[in-house]
Amino acid sequence: MKSDLYTHPDYYGMDDLLSDEHKLIRDTARDWVKKEVSPIIDEHYENATFPMHILSGLGEIGAFGPYIPEEYGGAGLDQISYGLIMQELERCDSGLRSTASVQSSLVMYPIYKYGSEEHKQKFLPKLASGEMIGCFGLTEPDHGSDPGSMITNFKDMGDHYLLNGAKMWISNAPFADIAVVWAKNEEGRIHGLIVERGMEGFSTPEMHGKLSLRASATGELIFEDVKVPKENLLPGRSGLGAPLSCLDSARFGIAWGALGAAMDCYDQALRYSKERTQFNVPIGAFQLMQKKLAEMITEITKAQLLTFRLGQLRNEGKATSAQISMAKRNNVEIALNIAREARQMHGGMGITSEYSMMRHMANLESVVTYEGTHDIHLLITGMDVTGIPAFTREMPEKK
Repeated sequence: MKSDLYTHPDYYGMDDLLSDEHKLIRDTARDWVKKEVSPIIDEHYENATFPMHILSGLGEIGAFGPYIPEEYGGAGLDQISYGLIMQELERCDSGLRSTASVQSSLVMYPIYKYGSEEHKQKFLPKLASGEMIGCFGLTEPDHGSDPGSMITNFKDMGDHYLLNGAKMWISNAPFADIAVVWAKNEEGRIHGLIVERGMEGFSTPEMHGKLSLRASATGELIFEDVKVPKENLLPGRSGLGAPLSCLDSARFGIAWGALGAAMDCYDQALRYSKERTQFNVPIGAFQLMQKKLAEMITEITKAQLLTFRLGQLRNEGKATSAQISMAKRNNVEIALNIAREARQMHGGMGITSEYSMMRHMANLESVVTYEGTHDIHLLITGMDVTGIPAFTREMPEKK
C-alpha cells in the first residue's frame, strides 16, 4: 500500500493569511483523508465504486454543509473553511470532492436558502452527518449548458404534484435518499422539489462505462408520474436563478478543489524530480524539468491568491457569479495542465496507479465540463466585461 506523502506548496506564505481555525479545519481534513481515503482510493477508482463506508467520516470532519448553521446540524463555518475542505478532498480525488460538493452546495444549500423551516429541520441535520445523502437534478439528456430549456415538469393535481421527466449525469444519484429536482410548472416557471427515494415512479439507474470520476457514483433520475407532496416544494424562490445560485456555491468549491488536485500533482513531481536519477544526476537538475516545476508553482500561487480573495468576497456577500466562473475556469485549466506536465515528468511510471497524476487527469476532464463548461465560463467572463451576451444566435431560416 503506497504512502501518502503529500505536503502542500505555499510559495507566497498563504498560510499566514489563514486563521488558526482555518488551518485546524484544513489539517483535520487532510489527516482524515490520508488515513481513511488515500489507502483505498485507487482500488475504488479501478473498480468504479464509491467507498460508502466513508460517508459518516465526511460528516464528522464537517465536509457536508460546513457553512450551514449549527442549529441545523452544520458546523457554522465560513466560506474559506468550506473551500479548504474541498481542496483537501480533491487533492485526493475529484470524485470524493464531488460527493461532498453536491451534498453541501446543491442539496443542503437550496434547502437552507429556499426550503421551509420544516424542510430544514427534517433534512439538514441528517444530511450534515452523512446519515442521509442527496443529489441535485438540473441537467437533462438534451439540456446541459441551457438548463432553462428543461422539459421535466410537474402538474398540480389538487392534493399533490405529478412529476414527469428525466435528469442525467447526476452525482450521488444511485445511492441518494433525496433529490432536489428542478422542474417547470404548468406556467413554465422553474421550481425546486424534494423527491424522496421510495416515491412510486422515481428511479435512479446508475451510469456505467465512465473513464473519469470512476470513484464517484453517477446516475440518472427518472420520473414517471411521481406523486410529490405539495409540502415538498421549496417555497423560498423560483425561476432559473434559484438553481444557478446553488451552482455558484458549487463552482466556488470546485475552484478550491481543482487547486488541490494541482497541488498534489506538483508535490509529487517536485519529489520525483529530486529522487529520480538519469545521466548520473537527479532529473530536477535539467533545465526543462526546472521550467516545468517553475511554471507549475507560478500557476498554483496565482490560483491560490485568486481563490483566497474569492473566499473573502464570498464571506462578505460580494462575490459575483462572473467572479466565481473565472476562478472555476482558471483553476480547472491550470490543474489539467499541471497534471499533464507532472505525468510527463514521471515518464512511464506516470501512467500507473502508483502515482495519482493520471487519475487526476482523467477526473479533471469531467470537472472541466460539469457545472458550466470551460467555454461557457469563458463566455460568462466575456459577457461580464463587455455587457454583451454571446451565448445564443438566431438560427438561419431553412431555404
